[in-house]
Amino acid sequence: MSEIEQPALRSKGHSVTVDDVRELAGAATPHFSLHIRNRLRRLVEPLSADDPARRLAELEITRLELLAVEGERGNGSDLERVTG
Repeated sequence: MSEIEQPALRSKGHSVTVDDVRELAGAATPHFSLHIRNRLRRLVEPLSADDPARRLAELEITRLELLAVEGERGNGSDLERVTG
């Protein structure tokens, strides 16, 4: 996994959707979670604060940051609280 973006997601004609965020963040593992977090940040950066895709990305970013730390330790209690 690299932090290189999928060109279609960053093209001028593409509107970022909630499904784009879910697809990118869904199968994250602790090892790659911070790479995915960075990709999500760049993806939703131009969106307004109230955009549904950005709001979901912000929740996913929190989850990914916890996954990076807690997932490696095997302690999922905080992670479960965020993902509900």
